[in-house]
Amino acid sequence: MSEKVGRTVKVAGPLVVAENMSGTRMYDVVRVSEQKLIGEVIELRNDLASIQVYEETGGIGVGEPVYLTGAPLSVELGPGLITSIFDGIQRPLAQIVKESGDYIHRGIYIPGLSRTAKWHFVPTKSPGDSIVEGDIIGTVKETEIVMHKIIVPPGVFGVIEDIKEDDFTVTDTICIIKDDSGENLELPMIQIWPVRVPRPYRSKHKPTIPLVTGQRIIDTFFPVAKGGTACVPGPFGSGKTVIQHQLAKWCDAEIIVYVGCGERGNEMTDVLTEFPELIDPNSGRPLMERTVLIANTSNMPVAAREASVYTGVTIAEYFRDMGYSVALMADSTSRWAEAMREISGRLEEMPGEEGYPAYLGRRIAEFYERSGFVRTLGSDDRIGALSIIGAVSPPGGDLSDPVVQSTLRVVRVFWCLTAELAYQRHFPAISWLNSYSLYHDNLDPWFIENNGEEFIVLRNYALALLQKEAELEEIVRLVGAESLPESDRLILEVAKSIREDYLQQNAFDINDAYCTSKKQKLLLDLILFFEVEAKRALDADIPFDKIAYLPQRELIARAKYIKEDLVEKEYSNIKEKVKEGIDKLIIEHKE
Repeated sequence: MSEKVGRTVKVAGPLVVAENMSGTRMYDVVRVSEQKLIGEVIELRNDLASIQVYEETGGIGVGEPVYLTGAPLSVELGPGLITSIFDGIQRPLAQIVKESGDYIHRGIYIPGLSRTAKWHFVPTKSPGDSIVEGDIIGTVKETEIVMHKIIVPPGVFGVIEDIKEDDFTVTDTICIIKDDSGENLELPMIQIWPVRVPRPYRSKHKPTIPLVTGQRIIDTFFPVAKGGTACVPGPFGSGKTVIQHQLAKWCDAEIIVYVGCGERGNEMTDVLTEFPELIDPNSGRPLMERTVLIANTSNMPVAAREASVYTGVTIAEYFRDMGYSVALMADSTSRWAEAMREISGRLEEMPGEEGYPAYLGRRIAEFYERSGFVRTLGSDDRIGALSIIGAVSPPGGDLSDPVVQSTLRVVRVFWCLTAELAYQRHFPAISWLNSYSLYHDNLDPWFIENNGEEFIVLRNYALALLQKEAELEEIVRLVGAESLPESDRLILEVAKSIREDYLQQNAFDINDAYCTSKKQKLLLDLILFFEVEAKRALDADIPFDKIAYLPQRELIARAKYIKEDLVEKEYSNIKEKVKEGIDKLIIEHKE
């Protein structure tokens, strides 16, 4: 820490103004008062610096010292991240509980990564090998399902002088490299990276592989790509956090980074209690063994919300650089925007729309643009993906809110949650009329290759039926369903089946919580098969009510609860029974 000391001249909530700060830089970290509260310089005017403090500033007054560190806000990257839960500035909460009890004492500092834990390092390179930035020089088995790859930091090139297998702490030297100038560099496992600086990569590519979530309305109608971005706006109680939890549990990303940004503490508690008990469907191990949690709850200092978002995305980029597919869940970016609004107001900046700072859109764009399907640094042609899914909590579910609109300009998938569906107990409460995905052109070749071209036909036809249903409902409200032609009544009946038997999903049922792409296709085909058979009955002049109350429709309604390994056989049997039921109606009618 630098010898140079500033002096506070103003304290306004999380904002502290200090003098004698010439020589410091934007976004440098400082320590405020003798309690060493962590803060970040966000404005410089002559020798005055405005500092947003990431801890409670109550009791701090004018004249307190401000200690300069000369370094930007950074995170520690290395073995020990997985299974950990950090606060917004990467302090490990499990260690803080041991040292300060249930409440975080102000000024407490614990490194993000343990300095005493030892990890077994297995080199993948040998002395004499030439290496470049981004190369993998060894591995550490961090958990049963995550192999932590130790990569050469950006900007480092040379020839390996010494490297060996052994147990090391993160700060021990694991490799000695002779660089181009002939100097020896000692590499530890830990890397320090400033959170506001995106980690470099070689090139970014068009994402062409879907992030399979097991949620039917998402995977079938509004898919997101690996390396893509998605926004989940909705009013209070519509299920934003539930969607985020479901995606974190079931999506096929190899690493999950879950950022609770200004959310209620009980929601993060749910994650902490559920994830260790949940089994990862791909590995059979606890889900927590591939998860990093950043917990910044609503009762923590408001300024730390910004730090939590940047901390989360930097950790996610680090695992992306190893060649993993990473999914970052940010819940919710509205709380981060509210923190920006408060700090901006205390800085007396010219406000933008609804009091948010004029740079709101730029900050949100910079965050989402750190996603991507990239070719990483290194000589082995690794591909990594970082998908970012952000929840937005507009007041009253108002989609014209500046945070929603700024987000929609950047993201390419919009899952619109509505209170009406949530009140009807339709979960996920994603509106099929208002949502969209701009990744269809990118992802359709993958779906055709893996599910067949008929999957695309079924999906488009089902969406068209739902749109038609919405149009017919206007007429139904006026004259009633009985007044419609029987062909239109059939559309309403099949659309209802799509809504209730396909789009609704039971997160508490072991067979319905996660639905594979294969099962999604077969289930949608089964529902639309009924329409084909029903049209055959209508052509034979069968009364519509007899078709609508066909007993075999109960089998279709229960089809989503059938086990995955029985799906193909059982769905074929149901089709046969539906066909037999329609045949029986036609024969009885002729008699």
